[in-house]
Amino acid sequence: MDVEMGEIAEKTETSRPKVTDAKGILQQNREFLDFFWDIAKPEQETRLRAIESLIQYLKHSEKPDELEYSLKRLVDGLAHTREVARPGFSLALGQLLGSFVTIPLQSILDRIKEKHNLQTTKKKLIRNALFGNFFGVLALSQSTRLSKEPKVVLGCVKLLQSLSQHKDHLKDLPTKTMMDILSDTPEEVFEEVLKGALKTDLSSAFRTPEQLHLLLVAMQRFPRSFMPKNLNKLLGSSAVITSDNVQKLSELLKTAAFSVKKDCILPSVAVDLLKLSLREGSFQLFWTKVIIGGMLREQQGPTHYLAYRLLGSALPLLSVEQLKEALSGDVMRHYGEHVTSAQKPGRYQLAPEMETYVTNFLQGSQDPDKQLAVVVGFSKVTNWGNPVVSSSWRVVQHLSPLALQRYVDWLKGSFLRPQLDDGLDFSTRKQKSAEAQKTAEAQKTQKDNRVSRLRKWLVARLISIVENQGVKKEEDLVMDVARFVFFHAFFVAKKVTPDIPETEAKLSVPLDESTRAALVSGFFGLLQTMHHLPLLGESADATATAPQRRVVGVTADGTMWIYCMVQYADALLNQPECVQSAPAFTPEQRQAWDSMHVSVASLMKKAKKEATPENHSFQQLLMLVGIHLFKSQEELVDIMQDIHSCIKKAQEKKKKRKSQAKEEVEPHWAEVVVDILLSLLSQPSRHIRQVCKTVFSSICPHVTATALTTILDVLDPDKDEEESALVITSQDPTKREGEDEEMKDVENESTDEDEEEEEEEEDDEDDDDDDDEDDVDDDEEEEAIVEGEVDPNFRLELMKVLQHKNALATEEDVSDDEEELDDEAMMSLDASMSVLFSEQKKKMEAKREEKVQVHKEKSLILDFKMKVLDLLEVFVTKQAGSPLVLGMVEPLLAVIERSMGSDRHQQEQDFIRRVADIFRNQLCRSKVYCRTAGDRQGELHDLLEKLVHKAQKHTDSSVSLYFFSASLYLVKVLRGGLPSAETNEGKTAETPSSQDLRFMGSVDMERVSTLFRDALCSLMTKRNSPLTAQMFVDLCNRFPALGVNLLDTAVKNITAGVRQHQQGQACMLVLRALQNREVQQLLTGDPWLELCMTLVEQLVATLKEVEQCQSKVAQEKVTKALELCQFLLKTIKTKNLSVVIGPLQVVLGSMAESLKKTGHLEDTYWAVMKHFGVIRPKVEKVKKPEETPEEPQTTVLPKKKGFLPATKKRKNRNKKGTAEGGAEAAATAAAAAGDRGQAKKKNKRKLKRKLADEEASPAKKAKQQSGNKPGTNKKKTKKQGDGPK
Repeated sequence: MDVEMGEIAEKTETSRPKVTDAKGILQQNREFLDFFWDIAKPEQETRLRAIESLIQYLKHSEKPDELEYSLKRLVDGLAHTREVARPGFSLALGQLLGSFVTIPLQSILDRIKEKHNLQTTKKKLIRNALFGNFFGVLALSQSTRLSKEPKVVLGCVKLLQSLSQHKDHLKDLPTKTMMDILSDTPEEVFEEVLKGALKTDLSSAFRTPEQLHLLLVAMQRFPRSFMPKNLNKLLGSSAVITSDNVQKLSELLKTAAFSVKKDCILPSVAVDLLKLSLREGSFQLFWTKVIIGGMLREQQGPTHYLAYRLLGSALPLLSVEQLKEALSGDVMRHYGEHVTSAQKPGRYQLAPEMETYVTNFLQGSQDPDKQLAVVVGFSKVTNWGNPVVSSSWRVVQHLSPLALQRYVDWLKGSFLRPQLDDGLDFSTRKQKSAEAQKTAEAQKTQKDNRVSRLRKWLVARLISIVENQGVKKEEDLVMDVARFVFFHAFFVAKKVTPDIPETEAKLSVPLDESTRAALVSGFFGLLQTMHHLPLLGESADATATAPQRRVVGVTADGTMWIYCMVQYADALLNQPECVQSAPAFTPEQRQAWDSMHVSVASLMKKAKKEATPENHSFQQLLMLVGIHLFKSQEELVDIMQDIHSCIKKAQEKKKKRKSQAKEEVEPHWAEVVVDILLSLLSQPSRHIRQVCKTVFSSICPHVTATALTTILDVLDPDKDEEESALVITSQDPTKREGEDEEMKDVENESTDEDEEEEEEEEDDEDDDDDDDEDDVDDDEEEEAIVEGEVDPNFRLELMKVLQHKNALATEEDVSDDEEELDDEAMMSLDASMSVLFSEQKKKMEAKREEKVQVHKEKSLILDFKMKVLDLLEVFVTKQAGSPLVLGMVEPLLAVIERSMGSDRHQQEQDFIRRVADIFRNQLCRSKVYCRTAGDRQGELHDLLEKLVHKAQKHTDSSVSLYFFSASLYLVKVLRGGLPSAETNEGKTAETPSSQDLRFMGSVDMERVSTLFRDALCSLMTKRNSPLTAQMFVDLCNRFPALGVNLLDTAVKNITAGVRQHQQGQACMLVLRALQNREVQQLLTGDPWLELCMTLVEQLVATLKEVEQCQSKVAQEKVTKALELCQFLLKTIKTKNLSVVIGPLQVVLGSMAESLKKTGHLEDTYWAVMKHFGVIRPKVEKVKKPEETPEEPQTTVLPKKKGFLPATKKRKNRNKKGTAEGGAEAAATAAAAAGDRGQAKKKNKRKLKRKLADEEASPAKKAKQQSGNKPGTNKKKTKKQGDGPK
């Protein structure tokens, strides 16, 4: 703070200082002074709280001097050295003046001028004084009393005028403050006081943007004072925006644009000037001459950005005609060029700001004409036919329903009759140069390409309106868009008919193949969106209030959207004289379509009587395959026939077959449906994938073992593609029909030339450099091919060519003189070699392409298998209790076993991760499982034994874990449901009964116990076993009866383990098993006593084997054994068991010394010994006794600045004796320097250096002489250093 807290006057050096309180600070209390400290803090909340507290304190205070002190303190703080404190003092002063109206503002203004006088302030504090005056005026303005005192207003304006000259510090803050004062000043005060004072600034309005802005604010605030006559006297013209002032206004706006370049904002003077043009009726002059003719003539930069921002801010102010004029001129064309060029990385993008402008306009405007004019204006800006705005532009979600419907109609009309000439189509410099070089025919092709690109964008725009959930749309609009896209994707109008509105308007330009392909892809993406479309309109509002399941894919009356499309397609097919399908249906395809339509109708009639999931699923499947007939006509006809036969068989009542032979020959209808679903899943369509999942979910109760095997065979890597019913399509699996990738990103189809704006010649040089780099890359590839392993056939062919041309040297030619080939022979050899190497290069490229093709096919297969996993997941979820699930165990384990590995790419890892998740989490750990083993007990026991044996043989522990989990799942299946669960009907008891614990159902306890006992012995006796102790811990937790049978083997291996690690694992396994309450419940009585006695013997034996606990393995073993000892001793003490534990105490007592300083192990040891009454001895910390010096110590020299300590000095410069002598001399000199005064330090330092040089000079001479010997390294001599020359 600048305010001093007191003044201390020192009369003499010996007398006590006298404290004076000239400013009265010491008379104030601490609470009052803390307000001013908090006001200066940077935290805004703290400052506001302090200001409020200060005002309340002064209102309730009875001391008149505190108000005077507060005013003085706040005025002083206006010029605080910390910038964050000045606004706080200014705000506090303004609030104080507003609360105490008795304080005259003129006195405060005089005090501000006196305190922060620029004439008397020191030069280094001039900046603080400037801000003190400015914040003082700002405080007076914030007091809300300034307009009531005209003289003070005049004084503030004059002060601000004087401050406006210091733009280096204050910039345009004084002018902005004058504008704020004008906005709060009454018109009478302005006429009487301010008009004359501001006449100079107002008359020079065309000099700076700030003065122009001041004039515009004054004209807006006081229109009567600036009538045309007054303006003529003031400016020389009756209006601001005239043809004579256009040039001046352009220059001022350019200056304003560059002043806010770093802030990236729109100057306020531009907005006020636009508003003035609207009031004066000169908008067209302002827009065409000032903005287009002035701002856009400059290069792309701040002036262009000002024009774009001004256009965005002008949208709410303009009428419909003015909007159309502004959105169809050069400003929009330049904006399109900016958007196109800004797509390159690292360039400034104004498109997000413009989207914000448009969004705010659409949200605030309720006029559908204006909304339509804006969205159409931005949609017309195209680059070679491709609109610059995205096809998924989200601003349409703010359109009103009427404007949205009219916008959709405009999009459809533009698709039918594209008019690029009427729009704002532009080309970049490179595009223009490339177009100039093309022939007339090529230019016509280019024009057709523009139309195609525009139509693709229009289709994507229509579909995105339906896909955007934020758009408020009705069912009629959705159906209108779907009918339009479907009609132009698959049909051609021949004759106008009122029944089909799409035939009324014909295409001005026929559709090309790429546009029709985009339409087809877009329609199926739209169909998928409609499949998940929630209820629209009033029905959506009604269902939102009701707490029921969300309904998707249907209209308000419950009709499926796909059925609406099927009805529309059927109506089109039934009028061949008016429309024609492209391509046309064959009789077989038309018959398949008609039968589909009849079957769907019959299913819908039956659904009205009895609605079943199967019925609904078959309807979806039939209609989906029927719609896809328009795309894949030949492939789906047979599938349609199979679906019809499956539906008939599924709807037949249960009755005997006519002949057993016929029943054996014909497959079950569910098997046929599964085959159909697998063939459909090979299609790259997300919609088909979802429908197949729904259909399979409905037929899960009818799936047979053969059908499930068919699904599992697809996942088996050993099966051939034909056997697994796998059909590989040539389409990229990453592309889905359900997503219209091409149309959504059609605006990104343009090449680099289309995306670039006018660029400098450096771009051409960069392109040349890129071409050179490509050539270098090709050369490097050829070198890599040559350097790699050479094909023996290629080597043989090369040797034949060389021998044929006599260019290959043999052993006989070594002794002879080399004969060079003539030019003709060399040319012939070069031609032969060139042909040979070109053929070899083609072979290498063919191999590379073959590898790429194999990789693509592998990716397609994995993608197909991921879809098939959907069916398995559905079956496991829906039919977890079915016996068929047991047949999935081995196939899934086979997939996991063959697919595990670290050298898998990401897609394979995702696949195997999902298979493992389905197997372990949804199958093995499911609460619902098959509880009736039936006649398969022997088969399941054999499978269990097989899985356990395989778990022991694997080298990978992670794979072994899946096999062991499968074996536990089979044990659970063999056990079945517990008796208590059947009697209680879902009520679970808190503690299971002994009957439930011993109940194992159909499990052959002797066989299974022997099986797991052998596996446990394998873990304990083999050095590298894939099994882990945690697997058997899970076994004990899930099946305590089996765990009890394994305890003897685990206890035995506490000493019989092959290594210390296995012995420790045995201790851990026994501990976890004994801690299980269910195991304790099974071992009550004598078995528990015998087990404890055996454990004591085993622990004594295993602890005796440990001599030293130095290795990590030994420490781990002892830790596990001690933890088991602790539990055992606690149990014996709690249950009062008669077990002899003396030998254990003896063994543990002998281990105390070897377990010191082992951390957790030592703590565990003493926790065990506490049960024997032995307490851990406390280690007393003994301080080291201070050694008394017998001889007097040398005085320690104080550390001086500028000198290195002795340990940091380099000792390799001089010899040992010389260094010691130099150190003694240095110590002597330093001691002498320390004893004397500070005035003689420099002289002693010189003496020290001189003594060190005299002592070190013989050594330096010796080094110089040794350095002159021959063979001495010169670098070493230079490093050692020579004496001064």
